[in-house]
Amino acid sequence: MASDHPSAKAPAKTMLNLGNLPPKMKPQDMKLTQNQYPRTPSRVNPNQPPWPAYRGYHEYSFAHATMGVRLPTILGKAIDDVWKTLNQEYDEDKITDLIDCVHRMEDLMGDLQGNSKLRFIVDDGAGDVPLWNKEIAKFFRGKDFMNAPWLFAEAYKYRRLRECFSLSRYWVDYDVFFRQKCDTFSRSSQAVFELSTRFSEPQVLGPNLTEAEIKEKNKLIFLELTQVCLWGNSTDLSLLIDMTEEDIKKLQSTGGDHLAATEKNILGNDLHKLADYVSTIKNGRIDFVLDNAGFELYCDLVYADWLIQSGTCSQVIFHGKKLPWFVSDVTKKDWEWLLNSCTYGQLFGDAKDEEMESLRTLGRRWKQYEKEGKWKYEAHPFWCTGYTFWDLHSEAPDLFQYLSESNLVIFKGDLNHRKLTYDCHAPLTTPFPMAIGPLASEPGAPPICSLRTIKSDVVVGIPSGVGERLDEEEPGWKISGKYAVVLLSPGRSGEQPVYKSS
Repeated sequence: MASDHPSAKAPAKTMLNLGNLPPKMKPQDMKLTQNQYPRTPSRVNPNQPPWPAYRGYHEYSFAHATMGVRLPTILGKAIDDVWKTLNQEYDEDKITDLIDCVHRMEDLMGDLQGNSKLRFIVDDGAGDVPLWNKEIAKFFRGKDFMNAPWLFAEAYKYRRLRECFSLSRYWVDYDVFFRQKCDTFSRSSQAVFELSTRFSEPQVLGPNLTEAEIKEKNKLIFLELTQVCLWGNSTDLSLLIDMTEEDIKKLQSTGGDHLAATEKNILGNDLHKLADYVSTIKNGRIDFVLDNAGFELYCDLVYADWLIQSGTCSQVIFHGKKLPWFVSDVTKKDWEWLLNSCTYGQLFGDAKDEEMESLRTLGRRWKQYEKEGKWKYEAHPFWCTGYTFWDLHSEAPDLFQYLSESNLVIFKGDLNHRKLTYDCHAPLTTPFPMAIGPLASEPGAPPICSLRTIKSDVVVGIPSGVGERLDEEEPGWKISGKYAVVLLSPGRSGEQPVYKSS
């Protein structure tokens, strides 16, 4: 049995060989040295972010739990998924090729559990290899999984996982997480139909309403859909590996009363400022930098559908990943699967006919948007590198130029927020535009919004005293997913981008 294979077992705890690490720095020590930060831009690099980086050996941080328990668990489940696929395969060449993939995954598990030094990515023909190896050579030579910044080490692990398959003959495009992503969406029926039955028919406002009333009604719909889009992130598979169906229903409740109650948990709240700004956009373009596949992507599509119907947008661009990434991040395969499942699928056995028809209506309309160019899915290689978004303008100037043409770029989820803010120990009250650096300050930077349920240590943009109170009352508040931020940076749109070499 695949699940009997030793490497497929999820370890309860991993004992790590930590080697010669720098002295442990506690949160209070960081506060004492806070006046030294942020570092000046010339002293900022991937191994030395503006404020101290979170690293795996920081035992007080979520980085430590991730590197020691979560990543080995996720990798063990990925190996289990491959054995399931192998057991369904009949072609001997494909079977032996897939076994070689498993062996490479086991080597990665050994490196992760043994806290090995970060080696170069093997040249598998992918265009991102020089970018990865340049960053390793320049900033991380001699670093290991635990003393490199957590953000880079975690991204590096997922690129190494891709290498396990990209070096194969038959399994280059295999996604070890695809089965999980599909299964979670299929268990989301209650919330799926709650949205489909409300939004399958175009949102036509009454002809007797005044322009002011239409504007107010649209603002209320926008506020509700923004929260749906925000809290849809609760079902991040990399964090909630063993959810029950009941857990999923609670996390995905989209009722109006529930959303009114949850707004108080948005600690940094630019929600109304965002609504006022979006109300000024007419037939514009909004970009989504996507996070999770499945139900969260479904919420994003309902949101984007309304942006088209309301006349806010004539085009919505969706930015996903080229590789299976951080368990549940959206790939093109996930995008196509969701659109086709909504249009043709039979995932929900107990659904009523009218519920299924409402879902199919959405699916057909969304596919039509795609045909007409109103919706576009794109996957720039930069999103799957180890660089943070502070380096987007220098490492991917084509992407920066493209985003600069947008009226608003919405970054979804925890990982994108970590990359926006350099995932470092910034003070909780740090203004969002300061925390995202060049993406706020560079000429041509577009307006940026981060919709993020808080699931890791970095938190910025919240009022003074709030974090300190939560530290006392709810010590695990930064990783619980109970709280969120909706943060807005106005950017410098309309100015010509100026490119600098890295």
